Amino acid sequence: MNQLLITDIHKSFGQLEVLKGISLTISPGEITAIVGSSGAGKTTLLQIMGTLMRPDSGSVLYDGVDVTCMKDKELSAFRCRHVGFVFQFHQLLPEFTARENIMLPALLAGMKRSEAERRADELLATLDVASRGSHKPSALSGGERQRVAVARALVNNPDIVMADEPTGSLDTRNRDEILTLFTTLRERLGQGFVIVTHDPAFASMASRVITLRDGALVAETVPETETL
Repeated sequence: MNQLLITDIHKSFGQLEVLKGISLTISPGEITAIVGSSGAGKTTLLQIMGTLMRPDSGSVLYDGVDVTCMKDKELSAFRCRHVGFVFQFHQLLPEFTARENIMLPALLAGMKRSEAERRADELLATLDVASRGSHKPSALSGGERQRVAVARALVNNPDIVMADEPTGSLDTRNRDEILTLFTTLRERLGQGFVIVTHDPAFASMASRVITLRDGALVAETVPETETL
């Protein structure tokens, strides 16, 4: 991805206007943190940027292509290949092993099973959970489940990963491990992230911090002590 550009995004639910004309540019390989109080519109913005939700108006351009104009089937195929997702509560399928959970988006994108399995094993090793590939989510720790969820987000080599409170359900030790993992992935793979977070540690390690208030972008800052 060369650039993700969102312009004048508006979104309402009934009479409630959640986003009020948000415009933002995301450059490749950067980690962008989106912060703000509950109800500020952070998750709605993330879902629109990640093509999970359509705006009422405005545009979302990936390398100049307006994905808001795509039909649903075309948009689903685009999302599968170009965008990865990590959620607060990992959302792994309980009946599948860690390896199978990681493979699923690749298989849906048309990758051969042998290649999907090779890619899943590669990611399990990269994320230091190689020995857990045959285990189901119930047999994994919270930190391990979130690492598997990150691997699943990366399996199709997405342009960008959208993460919604990825450390919100973790204890301090596992939170710190995920923080380190994201920065390592950026340094090693050039992976870009957009992260909705209430976690000051995440925000302080980001390339940029976007602050929303009542559906509007009120500040865009670069942390003074950026460590990435």
